[in-house]
Amino acid sequence: MPDPTPQQPPAPRWQVPGARLFRSGRPLPLWMIFPLIFAALYLAHWSLLSLPYYWDEAGYYIPAAWDFFRTGSLIPISTLTNAHPPLPSVYLALWWWASGFTPEVTREAVLIVAAFGLTAVWRLSLLVTRSAPAAFATLLLTALYPVWFAQSTLAHADIFAAACTLWALVYALPQPTPGQPSRIWPAAIWFSLAVLAKETALATPLLLVLISLLEALRTSGPARRRSFTNVAWYLACILPLALWYAYHRAKTGFLFGNPEFLRYNATSTLTPLRILAAFGHRILHLTGHMNLFVPVLCLLAALMLDPILARDGQPRPGIPRQTLIRIGILILGNALAFSLLGGALLTRYLLPVYPLVLVICVSVFRTRVRWWPALVALSAAAFIAALFLAPPYGFAPEDNLTYARVIRLHQAAIAELTKNYPGATVLSAWPATDELTKPELGYVTTPFTVYRLEDFTTPQILRAQQDPEGYSAALVFSTKEDPPPLPFHLNSASMEEQYFGLHHDLGPEEIAARLQGQIVFKQRSGLDWVAVIRFRRSVEARLTTDH
Repeated sequence: MPDPTPQQPPAPRWQVPGARLFRSGRPLPLWMIFPLIFAALYLAHWSLLSLPYYWDEAGYYIPAAWDFFRTGSLIPISTLTNAHPPLPSVYLALWWWASGFTPEVTREAVLIVAAFGLTAVWRLSLLVTRSAPAAFATLLLTALYPVWFAQSTLAHADIFAAACTLWALVYALPQPTPGQPSRIWPAAIWFSLAVLAKETALATPLLLVLISLLEALRTSGPARRRSFTNVAWYLACILPLALWYAYHRAKTGFLFGNPEFLRYNATSTLTPLRILAAFGHRILHLTGHMNLFVPVLCLLAALMLDPILARDGQPRPGIPRQTLIRIGILILGNALAFSLLGGALLTRYLLPVYPLVLVICVSVFRTRVRWWPALVALSAAAFIAALFLAPPYGFAPEDNLTYARVIRLHQAAIAELTKNYPGATVLSAWPATDELTKPELGYVTTPFTVYRLEDFTTPQILRAQQDPEGYSAALVFSTKEDPPPLPFHLNSASMEEQYFGLHHDLGPEEIAARLQGQIVFKQRSGLDWVAVIRFRRSVEARLTTDH
């Protein structure tokens, strides 16, 4: 009797492994996806892997991990504790123990985390769009987006928290199909790891709690019970964070870090006018920053077109409406949360949100534009340009590859000091003061004595003028990107100075003139500059004569 089951035709010889999975919309195995992502990231970041540490890396995260590596202390001892959870320190210390304490090891370890996060972007995009090409496009755009690209090798806690948050959303965001059991407990585990990487990752599970409570009000029976169950799982991530803070208080006497850290990042940010201004910044960060306006404008244009019809005459499916609403709440909720928290409006706080913006853009491209890959290519080209070109407004160097140029400028200036003025007391400001005094950061082998300023504004230079014998050289540099002013501003200058730390540094020539020194080294790259100033003091002349 013949077998009633029809036989599938053999696959063509040219078909690549996994092509049927790719074409059917089912995910490729992660053991295939992750190595490909990591290899691509490694090649793209090859020239950045040996750079020494910079900015918040040098100021907190590397010293905290270095202290744990040397002493086993979860509380930093060589820098002021901020009560950030210890997961990044433990992770980096394990890599240093296995492979050695070098910047290359650190950056490769962070690159693994970034690749892991991008694997979550692939999986999440595939689940919500049900299209492998759309998932690949979202993955590509996220990897190329300048903020994500730059943070992929920087040892900040935000990339750790983003990777864990995105994996939690893989389980929490897509709505289960009817009859399919909901698996929410893996999301609780990933959210717990996310908040142990950085406490501000708590924003996303709390937003999901709000969404689940709203869904419970609209439903009844099993659906309502499932919503309340989800609430319990989302709130479970508070427990490990609470235990960490209890441990921190027992060891230091402070619950949320030192008082100044708490004031700067929480209590001083709750002025209504400041919140409104910060929210405006955050909306721009999520719609226009670093050429993000290109896919967003393409999205708005695509929405004016009629949906593309599939072969059955129905519109090509995109992100389900309920999932789209949840994504929108997460985007706006995170924008609001990071308008309330965080003294500095750093874009890296929004790392897990950028893939959500991009997956919406790609989904709309695919469902309304027949040649939608062209819009993806245009967006990718805009992101690549933004990696190298500065926008016409102030931004943090870590938002694109400007940070690498700044590091190389600092390396060159410190090399000049090391070669020609090894015994000098150097006037400078943070982060160069750490770069000059901490050999573990990769700039010096023998520490310098430093004379610390807050910045290079007129009041700080006037303070240095009052103590001319306190230093014999100066390392001065641009502390921020300061392009020519635009004809319009989101806030007034006074508001920017009051709430967001806006200040204007003096140039190297004016600093040298006011301090009566001579510029012996100067370099400029784009908007950034660095200079070494030499002073001839009578006390130094006497010491030279004695020798």
